[in-house]
Amino acid sequence: MRAVVYEQANVVVVRDYADPEPGPGEVLLRPVLTGVCGTDHHLLAGGFMATYPLIPGHEIVAEVVAHGPEVDPASAARVAPGSLVAVDNADVCRSCEYCRRGRPLYCRNFRSLGCNAPGGFAELMVAPARRCFALAGIGPEVAVLTEPLACAMHGADMLALTPGSDVLVLGAGPTGMLLAQLLLHGGAARITVAAPSPHKLELAGAFGADETVLLPRAGQDAAYGKLKALAPSGFDVVVEATGAPDVLSRCTGLVGMGGTVMVYGMADADAMVPFSPYDIFARELTIKGSFAQIDCFDRAILALQTGRVRTEGIVTHSFGLGDFEQALGATRLPGAVKAVVDPQR
Repeated sequence: MRAVVYEQANVVVVRDYADPEPGPGEVLLRPVLTGVCGTDHHLLAGGFMATYPLIPGHEIVAEVVAHGPEVDPASAARVAPGSLVAVDNADVCRSCEYCRRGRPLYCRNFRSLGCNAPGGFAELMVAPARRCFALAGIGPEVAVLTEPLACAMHGADMLALTPGSDVLVLGAGPTGMLLAQLLLHGGAARITVAAPSPHKLELAGAFGADETVLLPRAGQDAAYGKLKALAPSGFDVVVEATGAPDVLSRCTGLVGMGGTVMVYGMADADAMVPFSPYDIFARELTIKGSFAQIDCFDRAILALQTGRVRTEGIVTHSFGLGDFEQALGATRLPGAVKAVVDPQR
């Protein structure tokens, strides 16, 4: 098969790779669409949990080709050969101390297809049958957003939004827009989205954001002044969904007394942000993080099936495997929001 391979940090090739064989409890899959994510950039640079050589791609919609041995009957019936599935890339051991405490996302043996195990930027792949979710009523172009939406579901879980909250989301990338919709449906009284791209802000507004503010990449003081004018006493919740340390550094100045800052975007592992401990202490601020997801796929698929979370306009560009490097840089193209790869093209 052909696959995208990160040979080592900052070295990516498209080459022939040995066809995978499904092991016990696994299925052989033919990826149909795989989303390109900012995490793929971090992995190529040697960050996150990269192990080399790596076939990346963790936002996967695939066709089931065959079952391996020992697939349990319930899974076999749910993911019959020929069916289309969304692949939950995250899996845990269920036996380490964190898994036994009911905190599986902190699993010491956390395994993520496309991050530290072979993923979906390939013509074939394998995955545990129990981590494959049958799709009904949604096509690949919508289903490819299942994994980002599952991560947003976990973010909403972690935030545990109080109904009536005034929420600011900094960043209008795909996951920021998905999370903003979940918070809107989860009880936010007002959602404000700030980002540097007018076309993304227009999309966020179409998805239900009450206010949108253009936040340029340089000369941002006026934009932050507008945000402060929208909430003179501060927002109840500020979600940093860009991964940019300089944006995160502004968040405590935008949140109100007793408010919450959520670190949702992924920064480089060595990035540092200055905070005033006294400010956090005196105003009783809460800072939360949200990392990936586990066991959120069923809810994400349901939200996509009902249309409660909308996705039209998020996927803007599609590429074949041979154009993977262009796909990685697609967010810089005019009008781009999210790129996907069709490994069969």
